[in-house]
Amino acid sequence: MPDYHDDLRLAHVLADAADAATMERFKALDLKVDTKPDMTPVSEADTAAEELIRSALQRARPRDAVLGEEFGSEGQGPRRWIVDPIDGTKNYVRGVPVWATLIALLDRGEGGDRPVVGVVSAPAIGRRWWAAEGAGAYTGRSLTSATRLRVSAVSELADASFSYSSLGGWEELGRLDAFLQLGRECWRTRAFGDFWSYMMVAEGAVDMCAEPELSLWDMAAPAIVVKEAGGRFTGLDGREGPHSGNAVASNGLLHEELLRRLGD
Repeated sequence: MPDYHDDLRLAHVLADAADAATMERFKALDLKVDTKPDMTPVSEADTAAEELIRSALQRARPRDAVLGEEFGSEGQGPRRWIVDPIDGTKNYVRGVPVWATLIALLDRGEGGDRPVVGVVSAPAIGRRWWAAEGAGAYTGRSLTSATRLRVSAVSELADASFSYSSLGGWEELGRLDAFLQLGRECWRTRAFGDFWSYMMVAEGAVDMCAEPELSLWDMAAPAIVVKEAGGRFTGLDGREGPHSGNAVASNGLLHEELLRRLGD
């Protein structure tokens, strides 16, 4: 198995630079916010953070491709960095501290592109999570000051905590009734949303989560963290990894039931 330790160290350096850029403009009264063609917001901090990350990757990994939310795809090759400069931009522009920079590396193998490194950095709440293939998942302040992550052992739906982002997407997908029924049968439901749901699955604080519509940059980093913490990350179609356009993550024990209730 390849060693991705150097790539993980680089991802931390990239996250440090992005944290500095995003925190500098968080809650700024003159923050510039525009609306993209898909009617979602983008702030000057989104674009600045992605530009920083791309520039650093060009210097450190010039042969690697890059895909980012704000500036699209660049380069070719079996290795591709996936960047979401601010996951949770709506929170960011309203002053809600739950947002994060997501950085992942995908490597191509026999089964296609798979996440092999992921860093999720949420500086406004003082948290960071990361993982590398075969090396486990961790949270902490640095590579040398970290706690290993492990998913929960909850195996019954009636004992499970279920996290989600919103109801609208499930209604558009025609699965709102199934979603609501699932929630009724769980011990607890909370709309933590975005990256945080997946990180809490990896921590064992939440047992499962699902979102009906996502992009690769939303999922690549969380997918490797959940997997390396011992959980499962698939699409609603049951396909392993972050390539289905939606996501189901769990401690593994509840996954098939979750797919049966919400899946294709």
